[in-house]
Amino acid sequence: MPVLNPHLVATFPPPVMEARRWIEGAIFPADRPLLNLSQAAPADPPPEALRRAMAEIVLQDPSAHMYGAVLGLPELRERVASETERLYGGAVTPAQVAITSGCNQAFAAAVSTLAVEGDNVILPLPYYFNHKMWLDMQGIVARTLDTDASLLPDPEAAAALIDARTRAIVLISPNNPGGVEYPPALLAAFRDLCRARGLALIVDETYRDFHAEPGAPHDLFTDPDWDDTLIQLYSFSKAYRLTGHRVGAIVASTARLAEVEKWLDTVAICPTGLGQKAALWGMENLGDWLAGEREEILRRRATIADGFTARSEWTLMGCGAYFAYVGHPFEARSDAVAKALVQRASLLVLPGTMFGPLRTEGGTGRAEGSLRIAFANADADGIATLFDRLDDVTRTGL
Repeated sequence: MPVLNPHLVATFPPPVMEARRWIEGAIFPADRPLLNLSQAAPADPPPEALRRAMAEIVLQDPSAHMYGAVLGLPELRERVASETERLYGGAVTPAQVAITSGCNQAFAAAVSTLAVEGDNVILPLPYYFNHKMWLDMQGIVARTLDTDASLLPDPEAAAALIDARTRAIVLISPNNPGGVEYPPALLAAFRDLCRARGLALIVDETYRDFHAEPGAPHDLFTDPDWDDTLIQLYSFSKAYRLTGHRVGAIVASTARLAEVEKWLDTVAICPTGLGQKAALWGMENLGDWLAGEREEILRRRATIADGFTARSEWTLMGCGAYFAYVGHPFEARSDAVAKALVQRASLLVLPGTMFGPLRTEGGTGRAEGSLRIAFANADADGIATLFDRLDDVTRTGL
């Protein structure tokens, strides 16, 4: 057999796929069907109006089926630029926007413009596992930055991790997996640190549309020189339920996007035409619908927060957007707890061991003691069921 890339071999398997294997062949009682809160993805298709628009595009727009511009549909890039200006203030041009095949690709492309094997990138804990996987596959060292009890990173602690081969700091807000929203002042402090040390600040805002606070999540774009440091990542998957159509975006300097164009041209040539046109139609027509989706997610967030606050055995470390990150009350390690919850409670969630190092790897123990619950797909009845099942296993044990 030909030699395999050792970086790829050493990278851990896709966590969501691993969790799905826990339920393969499982038979759940009729009165206790599986409650799957493992993946941060809409469970429903796009709204009917968007699906009808997509059907019309498929039938009537030949360009949807052709190669397009590598950096994306010009009309979509223009709309993203204007929407970024509207939401955040500051000046953003279409030339500072690239459309990608999902936000994971946006991250991979951005990092590929910054770092080579042997360089390092700082990831706060708990990290998003696909970010860690991409760095591992490229031979780029992920320097993990511990966070406080509220899952907020400290710029001073980050500064202590920087060396001559550090290329970027990655922040996700609202956070995956923690749910926490980073205050504007904290984001600005990281921007200042990165600028002073010649690093990029990558801010992944996949869940921006479900931010709890009104108005702009930060003011980074009001800095007239924002693009010398900031790289923003975004996804249309959650906003318009376009997960299967893979549409994301990078907002960065035109010089960086010239390098992104090279990378994208060799990977996917261009994003899917149908997905891009669907995203554009959503931005133009679904503002009120998206506002309603946000309000529903915020209601579910409040219900989750209230539920864990009332249960002293559990510790709610972070809650927001699609996620609750909680400390569990069991002696077993979180991966064993998550597997046991499938059998004992017909409940699928992800363990903290998928989001950070174990104690034996230099971790603090948070990975062993925590679970991520993707609550956004659970309605009021589903959240009530979640707590009923957690109460049962808390009382009777795993």
